[in-house]
Amino acid sequence: MPRSTTDHAPTPREGRRLRTAAIATGVVAVAAGGLYVAGLLATGDDISAGTRVDGVDIGGMSRAEAEAKLTAAAPASWKAPIPVKVGDRATTVDPAAAGLTVDVAKTADAAADPSRDPFTVIGRLFSSGEREIRPVYAQDEARTRAAVAALAKENDRTVREGSVAFREGKAVATQPVTGRKLDAGQAAENLRAAYPAATGAAAVTLPVAVTEPKLPAAEVSRFLDTYAKPALSGPVTLTAGGERVRISAATLGDHLTVKNDGGRLSAALDENALLRDPDVARPLAALTNAPEEASLGVRDGKVVVESEGRPGHEVTAKALGDAVRPLLTKSGDADRTAPVATTVTEPELSSGSLARLGIKEQMSTFTVNFPAAPYRTTNIGRAAELINGSLVQPGEVWSFNKTVGERTPDNGFVDGTMILDGQYRSAPGGGVSAMATTVYNAMFFAGVQPVEHGAHSFYIERYPAGREATVAWGSLDLRFRNDTGKPIYIKAGATDSSVTVSFLGTKKYDSVEAVAGPRTNLTQPTKREGTGEACVPQPPLEGFDISVDRVFKNGGTEVKRETYKTHYTPRDEVTCKPVAEDTGRDGGQNGGQGTGQGADRR
Repeated sequence: MPRSTTDHAPTPREGRRLRTAAIATGVVAVAAGGLYVAGLLATGDDISAGTRVDGVDIGGMSRAEAEAKLTAAAPASWKAPIPVKVGDRATTVDPAAAGLTVDVAKTADAAADPSRDPFTVIGRLFSSGEREIRPVYAQDEARTRAAVAALAKENDRTVREGSVAFREGKAVATQPVTGRKLDAGQAAENLRAAYPAATGAAAVTLPVAVTEPKLPAAEVSRFLDTYAKPALSGPVTLTAGGERVRISAATLGDHLTVKNDGGRLSAALDENALLRDPDVARPLAALTNAPEEASLGVRDGKVVVESEGRPGHEVTAKALGDAVRPLLTKSGDADRTAPVATTVTEPELSSGSLARLGIKEQMSTFTVNFPAAPYRTTNIGRAAELINGSLVQPGEVWSFNKTVGERTPDNGFVDGTMILDGQYRSAPGGGVSAMATTVYNAMFFAGVQPVEHGAHSFYIERYPAGREATVAWGSLDLRFRNDTGKPIYIKAGATDSSVTVSFLGTKKYDSVEAVAGPRTNLTQPTKREGTGEACVPQPPLEGFDISVDRVFKNGGTEVKRETYKTHYTPRDEVTCKPVAEDTGRDGGQNGGQGTGQGADRR
């Protein structure tokens, strides 16, 4: 059986070979050690001759000397700007500002071989050639990030969608812009890898994310040329009969909007807003007219037509849009002119419609007499003119202020006497409270539902106590709701000394009566002096409270009763001081308590 090679004693021959090898190895070690010591003694810590760093000769120098020379005679490439390209824009980056430098201390250490590597040290004894040392690069990451952030701030841009808008009669285009965002992390890596930049080196591309706009520039140009510019190239002219209406480009642009439908632009005309525009509504009114309603009266207790109305003509929003739209893509006055369709509108009131509408009888009528005065004739007559012919549909709320409008000279009213702070004064619209009181009583006896009304602050003798009303523009209105189920026609007329209002329709009750209670809580007036040109003298009258019942009857039997309570403050006696003697005192400082109603028209 063979014997194992690991468990026998060496033969004499084998022993001699092992001793010879050991002796040889020891001789080599002793020789290498001697050379290593010799190398250290020959060069010490100095850098070996012929050592260069990027062409800078630091051979034979100590570390400190090499570091100083590398600092003073640094190659231009160590500080040369790094050319970069961000998207389509070329620029440069200062490496020092970006935290990219050469660590001259570590580079000098590397050149001096501080590791005492035996092979390098011994090699120095037998080498007389040049040695090139690669610089040791350093990076301040915070400064690199800051430099990249500055590049991003300068070069990033938000994507901008293209659009077209209409402003001041012009088509204004916004061109699309591609969005661009620098990839900061990869840009920092690319900068570090590109340092130092060799002379004539190509620009380093810094990666960017690109966002393309959804609407291309070609679509903006297409819409601008084919629609937007022609649309506002001039006015359009509409004709009806022998009349012509011109609509300016600026007015057209105010009512045109642009829509982006899946990357394609289109325009929309707001025909309803165009019809309401005063620059269109006013001239259209010249070629159209509202229907004229029939005038109603009462004869032998029956409602009759006193004069027939007549049809009107109107331009609808649809007709306006249908006429204007085809003209917007054309140019030249002739091609931008077209007829607009008008619609015939019949009056609501006519001989044939009365029975159908249910306006068949006089529901109520009331007359207020007043002292003749020019301002009363004007103001009450004007209010009656505006109210006469009002047609109040079932469920509709009628408003005095809305129907009559503000009592201004432009609306046909003049200065007259009114109550302000418990004292008669002169102001526009004075006297219309006679009209308000007449309407209120016609409403009262017609049996319809009151919504808003207020009495004068103090009592005026010619009106029924607790059954009168005043109005003040912007603060107090007279309103009622038509709860009869049929339309109500209001007939109003005035003379120099009276005003009459009648409600025509269908009665809900056979009769409506007023039952007044006694005057209570009598309060005596005081005497005071008023000042100023607007002061009007007034006689004294006591204040009091009063309740009035509205009693509804059918077939002579009471079916409902409503109670209305009114409080009147005393009417102080006021004498007016001549203007020349006016000392500036407020003549109304002790005026009546009022009702929070502002000005009362009398």
